[in-house]
Amino acid sequence: MFAKIFHKHGISSHSKKPKNDSEGSLMSANLNPRLTVHYGIPATASILACDLIQRLVAVGTLDGRIKVIGGDYVEALLVSPKHIPFKNLEFLQNQGFLVSVSNENEIQVWDLGQRQIASSIKWESNITAFKAIHGTSYMYLGDEHGMVYVLKYDADQRKLTNLPYYVPTNVIAEEAGISSPNHPSVVGVLPQPCSQGNRVLIAYVNGLIVIWDVSDDKVVLVRGNKDLQLQGETASGSPENKNLEVSDCVSESDKVEKEISSLCWASNDGSILAVGYVDGDIMFWALPTATSKNNQQASKSHKNVVKLQLSSGEKRLPVIVLHWSENQSHSARGCKIFFYGGDQIGSKETLTILDLECPSGIESLKCVSHVDITPNGSFADMVLFPTVGEMENGGSLLFVLTNPGQLLVYDDACLAAFNSQDEKKPCVSSGQYVMPIPIVAPCMTVSKLSLVDRDGEFSKALTKIVSTAKLKAPHTPIRSSKKWPLTGGIPSRLPEAADYEVERVYMAGYQDGSVRMWDATYPALSLIFVLGAEIYGKVPGIDIAGASAPVSALEICSFTQSVAIGNECGMVCLFKLTGTSNEMSLNIVTETEKKVHTLHQADGLQCMALFSLFSSPVCLLQSTEFGNRLAVGLKCGRVAMLDVGTSSVLFITDSLSRSNCSVSSLAMISFTDTNTLINNSKDSTSTNLNDGEKGLVFIMTRDAYLAVLDGRTGHMVSSQSIPQKKESSAISMYILEGGNIVSSTVISESKNEPAHSSTDPEIAPVEPKSETAAQVAYLGQRSKSLLILLCFEDALHLHSLKSVIKGTCDSIREVNLKQCCWTSAIKIDDKECGLVLLCRTGIIEIRSLTKLEVMGQSSLMTILRWNFTANMEKMACSSNRGQIVLINGCEFAAVSILALENDFRIPDSLPCFHDTVLAAAFDATVKSEDTSHGILGGIFKGLIGGKQDRNMQIKEACRNDFPQLESIFSSPPFLKPSTASTDDKEVINLNIDDILIDEKITVFPKSETINNDEKNKRERLFEGSSTDAKPTVRSVYEIRAKYRGPEDAAAAAARARDRLIERQEKLERINDRSQELQNEAENFASIAHQLARKMEKKKWWNI
Repeated sequence: MFAKIFHKHGISSHSKKPKNDSEGSLMSANLNPRLTVHYGIPATASILACDLIQRLVAVGTLDGRIKVIGGDYVEALLVSPKHIPFKNLEFLQNQGFLVSVSNENEIQVWDLGQRQIASSIKWESNITAFKAIHGTSYMYLGDEHGMVYVLKYDADQRKLTNLPYYVPTNVIAEEAGISSPNHPSVVGVLPQPCSQGNRVLIAYVNGLIVIWDVSDDKVVLVRGNKDLQLQGETASGSPENKNLEVSDCVSESDKVEKEISSLCWASNDGSILAVGYVDGDIMFWALPTATSKNNQQASKSHKNVVKLQLSSGEKRLPVIVLHWSENQSHSARGCKIFFYGGDQIGSKETLTILDLECPSGIESLKCVSHVDITPNGSFADMVLFPTVGEMENGGSLLFVLTNPGQLLVYDDACLAAFNSQDEKKPCVSSGQYVMPIPIVAPCMTVSKLSLVDRDGEFSKALTKIVSTAKLKAPHTPIRSSKKWPLTGGIPSRLPEAADYEVERVYMAGYQDGSVRMWDATYPALSLIFVLGAEIYGKVPGIDIAGASAPVSALEICSFTQSVAIGNECGMVCLFKLTGTSNEMSLNIVTETEKKVHTLHQADGLQCMALFSLFSSPVCLLQSTEFGNRLAVGLKCGRVAMLDVGTSSVLFITDSLSRSNCSVSSLAMISFTDTNTLINNSKDSTSTNLNDGEKGLVFIMTRDAYLAVLDGRTGHMVSSQSIPQKKESSAISMYILEGGNIVSSTVISESKNEPAHSSTDPEIAPVEPKSETAAQVAYLGQRSKSLLILLCFEDALHLHSLKSVIKGTCDSIREVNLKQCCWTSAIKIDDKECGLVLLCRTGIIEIRSLTKLEVMGQSSLMTILRWNFTANMEKMACSSNRGQIVLINGCEFAAVSILALENDFRIPDSLPCFHDTVLAAAFDATVKSEDTSHGILGGIFKGLIGGKQDRNMQIKEACRNDFPQLESIFSSPPFLKPSTASTDDKEVINLNIDDILIDEKITVFPKSETINNDEKNKRERLFEGSSTDAKPTVRSVYEIRAKYRGPEDAAAAAARARDRLIERQEKLERINDRSQELQNEAENFASIAHQLARKMEKKKWWNI
């Protein structure tokens, strides 16, 4: 998420200068666009996963992103390197890791603490099933060839490895009677509960169900379509007016091969399996458990399957999602089945929940109740969560993911209430994921991001409000009236109230006329205040029309600690954020009169003035440096100047555009006695304009008309239409200060370039008045080093401010653009140095202000996986430090452009997703308790304050830390190391070349017999067994696993040929050695014969 994903653009030869060529200049090394803050669920969400212990939910998308959500304001976005959908997503329970499988069969292990990929493997075959063993780091993987493998993630080495163990397909094929060379693909792998991790259920696409024992390497049970050839009658009817049938009989259509589409356990002990099929049926299979004594008898029982037919239609939807939970409101044999699908094709999209009872097994299965939930949007996925906590009363929570970007929660009480009411009424969820920043409900219309001087009075006032809110509530404000059920993760640890200071605020206006402001100093945005339409200066007995119109413009002034709000009805409201409880006057200014009303308000927000002068929507608000004036740009092309201190109107112009186009940009410059303004700002009600103040207002409309007005009187100084090669709308305008931009090189270039004057015959030259002419002469001396940058959809124009004031509009530099729609300036060391441009193609360009060349380039797709959507530029806002806030659908994102900028204090300010205290307490309690019932009572009662949980998956997570799995999975099947006791002597492997033929051999006479001591030793050696040697009986599987190699037939033949050649060579060496020994023996015999003959001639006394 925070890795360098920025692609540096090539720099032209003109920009190759030393780094210290100009202070505050923008270099490519300064850039690193990256995501810093993200809220909301992506619209491309497709899959869900949950951590039952840590209380987290993960949402996978179709574009390679993963959204992790915990408690309030605990969320993050993980971005995969590739834009590929996820087909499997699963937590390693209570370990802080998340495993994802992409459509390209890449397995990724995400470290939630580091928010990055810890390890990954690219699988060669197509992965069709994936399941992690609860409470362990082992994972089963099934592929398209019918193979089942085992993976393990080592957290210490941060490595994902493929273990030697696998489930052999030939054994499964022999047991199932499959003769086809192509084994069916695996569609599901489920470890069987209560089997100590020794059994796993494997489901194949052709309907075959197999239970495999990993400890004994054998097939325990095989079930398939041949077991469906049963006879019987309907065992139990469905509730009235429900098209539902429960039976143990199979129709003629079921005699064909039924393909499996989903499956889940339907009991705590693994004795019942629920299977969903492609044809829309659901089957309940009775299976032997690990504690069953007569598995073979159970497998032969004819009462081992029950069909649940959901619709009588011939063509039905596949059952693609299937879940089960124990029903706490009924008897011990009651349960709930949650599934999506099974309805007739073309019917309304629903999620079905069935209450089932089976008092004496599946033979007595019957349906008690039936609930259909119509999802709000397109259904994507669902998961079940065990209820834990004071707000919950047992049972399970149902999380339903729909598109675009909605996560709904249903508890048992909500479903029970819906079951008892009229079925025509929609089922209202008991909770819903609500963004901390509302975007859709209510609908956001405009936003603004502003920096606050942490040493100023405005920052101190906001800090006081935030600190007070934190003292009242230990956490950030609750996002909605319904409590969010998840509690996972640890919120970001912000500084204490004494050290906390507000540095940045984010403000948004909405369709209902309300305005919200958040503290955006850290990634966890906290709400400061909400301005509703009901407090827009309403006085008893006075009704102001248009007060609740949609907000269209926002402005914040730190100097006066005020906020200006403009709406679609042309109304402008001024609020003071730090008012007192004393009496305050409210000025209501209309076209005909001005009324003053006295208000008695408490401390905090106070409305100072309401301006209802215009019938056209307000599109821009711009305050002067010290906030004493407020310029208002209207959609009709008119501009008004308001005096904030006296709540009066200085001037209102006619439409500046010949085609009544809206005002696209406003800029003001003034040369004022700042000491006078600072002294007068302490009493803003008495602040008046300084008679000696010099100021100009620069206005540009959408049709590229540029006007310069006197800031006090509104008199026209100059006006001109900027020439364009083709029709292009104006976007923005910037007045650039500082000598770092205006260099001798730029000035010399401006002298050589021809001037572009306005040749539009419809625009008459403006003759400034004498007073204005004197002001222009004064400002001309002050504006020699100032430039003005005009941004259009297809071009950037850089002009000297002096030429614009004179009306000549000499262009210093022009560059062409492609479909630009939004811009923002960047400052380094308080000097303008760069410009960020957003194009409708989704490209983000960063250009320098000296040469306007491209210093870097990225895109919305690279950073956020977003495509550009219509009107996205209207919601975009930024600060001058390279922080950009973007809105797309239900997503809120903040992007940082500068590499060294870390105003959000990342990663220290980010929330933590793995609670190590909870994990350690859980593991310690698991080791100290004997039963899972006591485990949950000890953990959640102490840490969460809830009730004991009885969910099967959490119980398995408690006791599935099986040490024998390591030894089982460390070797291939049938080759496990012997567990029998052996001596400590080293086993010697003899080789044919190790035989020492020259060694002296002791030959015993044939008549010699073994005495009794030797017999006793032999008996002790063979532990009382018979002396007759009998071969060890081995199964065909063991022989195959022992002598079968991993290669094909040709490779095996080549290997056998090589071994025969080696054996022949060894035999030849032995033969040669034997011949040498024979020759040596003959020589020895000859020497001995000669010696004997010589000795015969000697007398005995001569020896």
